[in-house]
Amino acid sequence: MLDVAKDDIRALMLQIGRNARAAAHPLAIASTQRKHAALVSMAQEILNRTDAILDANAIDLETARASDMAPSFIDRLTLDEGRISAMADGIRAIAELKDPIGEVIAEWDRPNGLHIERVRTPLGVIGVIYESRPNVTADAGALCLKAGNAVILRGGSDSLHSSQAIHECLVKGLRDAGLPEHAIQMVPVSDRAAVGEMLTGLDGAIDVIVPRGGKSLVARVQNDARVPVFAHLEGICHIYVDASADLDMAKNLVVNSKMRRTGICGAAETLLVDSAALGTHLMPLLVALTEAGCEIRASATVLKVFPGFKPANDEDWSTEYLDAIISVAIVDGIGGAISHINRYSSHHTEAIISEDAASVARFFNEIDSAILLHNASTQFADGGEFGMGAEIGIATGKMHARGPVGVEQLTSFKYRVRGDGQTRP
Repeated sequence: MLDVAKDDIRALMLQIGRNARAAAHPLAIASTQRKHAALVSMAQEILNRTDAILDANAIDLETARASDMAPSFIDRLTLDEGRISAMADGIRAIAELKDPIGEVIAEWDRPNGLHIERVRTPLGVIGVIYESRPNVTADAGALCLKAGNAVILRGGSDSLHSSQAIHECLVKGLRDAGLPEHAIQMVPVSDRAAVGEMLTGLDGAIDVIVPRGGKSLVARVQNDARVPVFAHLEGICHIYVDASADLDMAKNLVVNSKMRRTGICGAAETLLVDSAALGTHLMPLLVALTEAGCEIRASATVLKVFPGFKPANDEDWSTEYLDAIISVAIVDGIGGAISHINRYSSHHTEAIISEDAASVARFFNEIDSAILLHNASTQFADGGEFGMGAEIGIATGKMHARGPVGVEQLTSFKYRVRGDGQTRP
């Protein structure tokens, strides 16, 4: 970590921006083979340096525990051999993805004989601002490289040692493949002024910002950025259990959606149960959640049938707990579920458990969230699970990228028009 005076942070960040812009062109035209070689080398280097990464992570964890960080925060920050191996596997999976650059997305002929192609191109320079998850360093660096983009990474001060140890592995991979080392840069200071400089675009060096972190970080980026942003503010995810749902399946999916990892944005925060299933499904679902260690915050309707749970208030329906807590309500069938979700959702991920095709069709057609699932856990809201190798984040906006932000979402396009002497009358 560099000790840089505040007055010098702007100069430092502008230089990082110039370095990234200089690296962007050779990276944009780099061969598939060279990018593949870099990624394979990065993955191996992460495995080779497992002990060094764990030592760096131990420093971050010690600081986090001394600061009395929440358990969900500690979980996101923690690395072990399994998670490090998974990082390497994720990079290898990205390496094996089809290179999107140069892909012809569409092509057509005009009556005047012009042949038009829409072709994928890199975005250019991407700024990624994130908190607590050191694995984002590997995911973001690898995804941006695969898509031919230079990237500026700004991890949180809480994970700085871990992220720097991982970043060293990425730079080694670039060097081994003969690619510009500045193609993947990490901001070496923890001062938040560096974030402010990135949000200005660094004199036009940055083409898009991707924030990944808590509500306050994402809100700041969305409010202050002078360049386009791919982001989601919250993951208020719902799971609706229809009266037609298989009960054993419903119990497994609800518990997994909430409790597999409570601190991720795809964790379910609200359970909605069909009023027609009140006598058959509700109590078994509540028991399953309670036995898994989850706190229930119940609506008045639920409490009338099964008193004893903590009452839910108006704020609960709009809360991303990121903890072993779930709000539970009874709704009047699929129509009631759709109404509740459209009112409270953050447009991230919603799931329906149902054997009724008509209910599933309404759920898919009438809910406008980035990811909708049928008879599957909300925790599948993840680029790796979508076959993208990894993701930088989940975008809930409606422009350009939506859902998991993977390799294809980190590209733009241009038009190639071929003629044989046409002029316009």
